[in-house]
Amino acid sequence: MKSVMNRICSVLLILMLAGSAFACTVKIDTPAVSEATSTPESKPTDAPEASDASAVKTADPTEAPAREPVRIGALAGPTGIGLTYVMQDTDRYAVDIFTAPDQLSPKFIKGEVDIAAVPINLASVLYNKTDGEAVVIAVNTLGVLYFLENGTSVQSILDLAGKTVYSTGQGSTPEYVLSQILSQNGLSEKVTVEFLADNAELIAKLASGEAEIALLPEPHVSIACTKSESIRVALSANDLWKENNDAALVQGVYIVRKSYLEEHKAEVDQFLSDAKASSDRVKTDENAADDVVAQGIIGAVPIAKRAIPNCNIVLETGSSMKRLVSGMLETLYNANPASVGGSLPNADFYYEP
Repeated sequence: MKSVMNRICSVLLILMLAGSAFACTVKIDTPAVSEATSTPESKPTDAPEASDASAVKTADPTEAPAREPVRIGALAGPTGIGLTYVMQDTDRYAVDIFTAPDQLSPKFIKGEVDIAAVPINLASVLYNKTDGEAVVIAVNTLGVLYFLENGTSVQSILDLAGKTVYSTGQGSTPEYVLSQILSQNGLSEKVTVEFLADNAELIAKLASGEAEIALLPEPHVSIACTKSESIRVALSANDLWKENNDAALVQGVYIVRKSYLEEHKAEVDQFLSDAKASSDRVKTDENAADDVVAQGIIGAVPIAKRAIPNCNIVLETGSSMKRLVSGMLETLYNANPASVGGSLPNADFYYEP
C-alpha cells in the first residue's frame, strides 16, 4: 500500500511541475516591421504593386513641352556687352562667347548657333556665303573706334596731316572707316597709315612712344589709357563719321538663321525684347562692369567701367535698323566689295517685325 501511495505522489508531483513550467512561459512581442521593409506576405492583398498604373505619374496633356534654349554666339568686346543680362537667363538662352570672328562664323554656317552678335560687314559676308541664311534683326553697337594720341598735338581731324596713324583691322571695318574719314576730310594723301595685326602690339608701341597716334576700338582704348598718363582720346571716329554721313557709324549687329526665324518667330521677338532690356540696363546699372566681366565679355572690371560708356550700346530694330545697316554696308561696298562678301544683300536680309 505504501508503495502504491508513493507512485501516486510521484505522478502528482510530475503533473504539478509540468503545469508550473507552462504557466511561466512568456510570450515575446516582436517590434512592428515598417512598410518599407515589409515582406510580400505581410502586405495587404489590395495594396498596389510598384508597377500599378496608379503609382506612376502621368504627363499632364495641358503642360507645354520643354523648350530648347536659343543658342547664341557673340564676340568678346562691344558686340557682346548688350547680352550681359540675356546671358543670365539660362533657361531661355545658351550663350557662348568667342574671341574672334573666325571662331563664330563656322558655328553659324553649320547651324550650331541660332542668333549671333557680329560685326556689320561679317553679317553681309555670311548672308552671301549661306545664300541668304543670315538675316539681320537689330543693330547692337554703334561706333567704338577712337583716335588715341600719346601727346596733345591732335585737336581736330586736320591735325593728322603729315602724321602716321597706326591701326589694326586691315581688310575689315576699321580700315574702311579710317579710309572714309580721311577721304572726306581731304587727308587721303596727307596721312600715312600703318596696320598692325595685334591690338596688344599697337598699345605697346603707343605706350612706349614709338607710335604717336593710333586708331583703336574699345575696350582696347581703355586698356591703352591705363598704360601711360600721356595717352588720351583725341578724336571719336563715330563723331567724325556723323559729320559727313547721313547715319551713325554702325559696327555690330544681331543676325539670325533664316530657317530658325521661320520656325521660331516668337522666340526671336522675345530675344529682341530681352536684348533691349539688357542693353538699357548695362548702360545704367552701377554693377554692370562686374556683370560684364563675370560673363567673360571683358577681362577686368576697371577696364569695363571705363569702356562701357564709350561702346555706344544700342538696340535698333525695324526701319531704323534697316536704314542704319543699309547705309553702312553701301559705304563698305563702295570702299571694297569684298568687305561685304562681294555684293550688297537683298531685301530679305532685313527683318522688320
